[in-house]
Amino acid sequence: MTLRICLQAAPGRRHIFSASPFLVLALASGPELGRLTFLGLIGIIDPPRNGVKEAVHVLTESGVSVKMITGDALHTAWAIGRNIGLCNGSMKAMSGEELDHITESALSSTVKNVSIFYRTSPKHKLKIIKALQQGGSVVGMTGDGVNDAVALKSADIGVAMGKAGTDVSKEAANMILVDDDFSTIMNAIEEGKGIFYNIKNFVRFQLSTSISALSLITLSTVFNLPNPLNAMQILWINIIMDGPPAQSLGVEPVDKDAIKQPPRNISDTILNRSLVLKIFLSATVIISGTTFVFWKEIPESGITPRTTTMTFTCFVFFDLFNALTCRSQTKLILEIGLFRNRMFLYSVLGSILGQMAVIYIPPLQKIFQTENLGGLDLLFLIGLASSVFILSELVKMCEKHCCGRLTDDGHQEAV
Repeated sequence: MTLRICLQAAPGRRHIFSASPFLVLALASGPELGRLTFLGLIGIIDPPRNGVKEAVHVLTESGVSVKMITGDALHTAWAIGRNIGLCNGSMKAMSGEELDHITESALSSTVKNVSIFYRTSPKHKLKIIKALQQGGSVVGMTGDGVNDAVALKSADIGVAMGKAGTDVSKEAANMILVDDDFSTIMNAIEEGKGIFYNIKNFVRFQLSTSISALSLITLSTVFNLPNPLNAMQILWINIIMDGPPAQSLGVEPVDKDAIKQPPRNISDTILNRSLVLKIFLSATVIISGTTFVFWKEIPESGITPRTTTMTFTCFVFFDLFNALTCRSQTKLILEIGLFRNRMFLYSVLGSILGQMAVIYIPPLQKIFQTENLGGLDLLFLIGLASSVFILSELVKMCEKHCCGRLTDDGHQEAV
């Protein structure tokens, strides 16, 4: 017969497994309970999955606090935690018994410093989650059993296992890991950050362009000047603002450094101070450059088709250069790659061809009230319009080299 016995039965061998992630079984055989012969010890290990250590390292570097909650003994939990690199080897552990006796206020102040919770039960998971939430953390909880359902439901993001998870845990969770791979959580965080940054890029482009167009018309009305753009030209600009160039900013590939950015505070808005300043900076450059072209080209006799054509084309070129720099809030165009977002390139190329058609094709000239421009005119407009791109890139360089890497105020998340 085989019995599981206490480790004290073999004190000389206990140290062999005490610092290893093994569940230790002692084997003995004999005709009856009082006449057993000790055969030896067996260490059973449930090793971490491939990629867990790397995922924990990346998440920790990005400001995510990873905590392990297990029913195993301290030595087993400690060895596994050290193996996967929890807190870079600096770990603090707390038992389920300690959780039973500690008050909620005391736990809330100490839970952030604890990496491992051992000998725990499902009720302890719920207590840990509430303590982290009281401390202001955004909590993601993983689980697969029926008893994990309450904790999964209470967490800000409940994550159930797709293969090993029960139906109850899947119903209670907000997200299901189809492959039961912890590193998938890292990929999900990376994708989420990429989407958030793309939304900011889109908002920056849309608002800066809209403010520029509205201000240009407002200034001409307030100062009793001729309208620099006619109705069809304004409509064309709106198509460019809301059309392919703007939409392609929303599908910018996720930056490989996005995962390294610290978590943002959930109370922060998309339009933070930094983004608003960049929006008004770009709008000011666009308004100033377009107004300068309008003033330069308007003759004493009044507005002419050339005046509106130059002003119209200048504004469109400003929009396209503005979209180019809006692809990233912190990285230069050479760092993110000019050809990485092919949809953006196709959109910009299509907009340029459309603008050339409006200028040079006679039927469209009648509709938009434009006329042919010379090569020097186009070069002048391109050089002037590129100023919004150059200035924005210089601001990024100053933020990087003078003020350090610009990031939003981080807010720690717990997984």
